[in-house]
Amino acid sequence: MSGERLVMATIRLTTAQALVKALSAQKTVIAGERLPLFAGVWAIFGHGNVAGLGEALHGARDVLPTFRAHNEQAMAHAAIAFAKASRRRRMMAVTSSIGPGATNMVTAAAVAHVNRLPLLLLPGDVFAGRRPDPVLQQIEDFGDGTVSANDCFKPVSRYFDRLTRPEQLIPAFERAMAVLTDPAECGPVTLALCQDVQAEAFDYPENFFAERVWRPRRQRPDEAELLTAATLLKAAKKPFVVVGGGVLYSEAETKLLAFCERHGVPAGETQAGKSALPSGHRLNLGAIGVTGTAAANAMAAEADVVLAVGTRLQDFTTGSWSLFASPNCRIVGLNVQAFDAGKHRAQPFVCDARAGLAELTTALDDYAAPAGWTARAEAARMDWLATAARHTDASNAALPSDAQVVGAVQRWSQPSDVVLCAAGGLPGELHKLWQAGAAGGYHMEYGYSCMGYEIAGGLGVKMADPAREVVVMVGDGSYLMMNSEIATSVMLGLKLTIVLLDNRGFGCINRLQAATGGAAFNNLLADSRHETLPEIDFAAHAASLGAVSRKVSSLAELDAALAGSRSDTRTSVVVIDTDAGVSTDAGGHWWDVAVPEVSVRPQVVDARASYEAALKDRG
Repeated sequence: MSGERLVMATIRLTTAQALVKALSAQKTVIAGERLPLFAGVWAIFGHGNVAGLGEALHGARDVLPTFRAHNEQAMAHAAIAFAKASRRRRMMAVTSSIGPGATNMVTAAAVAHVNRLPLLLLPGDVFAGRRPDPVLQQIEDFGDGTVSANDCFKPVSRYFDRLTRPEQLIPAFERAMAVLTDPAECGPVTLALCQDVQAEAFDYPENFFAERVWRPRRQRPDEAELLTAATLLKAAKKPFVVVGGGVLYSEAETKLLAFCERHGVPAGETQAGKSALPSGHRLNLGAIGVTGTAAANAMAAEADVVLAVGTRLQDFTTGSWSLFASPNCRIVGLNVQAFDAGKHRAQPFVCDARAGLAELTTALDDYAAPAGWTARAEAARMDWLATAARHTDASNAALPSDAQVVGAVQRWSQPSDVVLCAAGGLPGELHKLWQAGAAGGYHMEYGYSCMGYEIAGGLGVKMADPAREVVVMVGDGSYLMMNSEIATSVMLGLKLTIVLLDNRGFGCINRLQAATGGAAFNNLLADSRHETLPEIDFAAHAASLGAVSRKVSSLAELDAALAGSRSDTRTSVVVIDTDAGVSTDAGGHWWDVAVPEVSVRPQVVDARASYEAALKDRG
């Protein structure tokens, strides 16, 4: 009627209650089933979030489950691994108190940032009203009254916002969801929640809580970029594909396989892309780069056109940009993110991996790589498999190598299993030697190479796919950094199989130290300052956290322990001592690690000379 205004329906809620209600309304569709986009919230409560967000989460516990962990960084790692195992189709939120709980999550935020994974961080913050300042755990800046500890999240967040009024939640949440679900922008989002604002009420519009379904955006390629990419590949005599994690996030593995088969193009896998192609396929040459196979690296070194699909092309993939050695080599960067697509003067091909591969295959029509190139790739693959088998075969050595332990786990594993790792020497051995089963069966955090990710990450993977056996391989160094989520896995009834390799220190960096001319120093326990060397009983420690634990003294005993662990109903930990000095010397590639120009150690002087020669050789 004339003169009347429509009155928008509202709901009066606290900021925290509104946030939780909005999170619960976000949905996704996977294989035809409508599911909550947020599978839950990890929470360790403190004075900055227990009263506001804690009350809100309790009220929604039947629709948005809350999970308790033992370490803030670890619970964020679990959320990251869940998102990765879910191929970014589902995600989790993480909340902490305002002080050390918040800053504990900064490292995990960096993991999500580097790996382009969605993570919603909800740290408590100081009072927006400032009446009780300084509150417990408040960081004070002498020159800036707006600073809090949560400013640490700014460089490791794709989007950061601090809510100082209840109504700010509406635009902040919309922006957060846009970033978390965008294939190109995807990464961690931090909404810092001032603790007084969490408890303040506002009349929120009802439509803010309407159910919303998020589906992955599949950007099609620009016509000119498609034509250029197809023209380059049609002229290629030695084409090669680098398989990145974007293939899995896009669910493009079938399209990639069809592309390689139709056009006879061999492929090498990054850490994030491993398992996108079947490990037994004739054109899958395995790992590429610093920790790559001899097969993949040899073919990549000769390639004249490299199609880089869904990869950041970091230094371990490119051998510090020395791997693609052909002087006329051109890179075609197929990526949803233009920043990655154009790296190192690549020809950008900005699009979704699945859509881009499909249209590129059509554009190439009947193009096929020269038969001789494809045949060389297949032969190189078979040679490498024989080499790898020699490194993974069992022996009677007093201390087995990491590779031999990998071999034992491989022989025990089933195709549906997921093997997970993160840092140290194991990622290199697994990248070279592991034969992944089904897609998603290889889960490696090597973008940030974050020690301590392993066990918490395994928990996140198990939450994403409870039907699959999750095998966590971890060194003693990473285990000592973060192991508390063994207790969380037992508490939640989520079984992991953890294989703990004890080489008495940081064996990987010890080997790097020696390779750059350094003296054995501060890496292995025996080479560190000590009064008494600790005799750590890892099996007893794991048992104290609730796990089934076994210490084995040989590869034969490892085989038996693994066989027994399959039937365990709760998390199982198997401990084996390994040789800190041995790694797989086959395959691999140069990596740029700067050596001091001046040193009193002749070993360092010699290493510097070798380093300078390598730099010269690589231009």
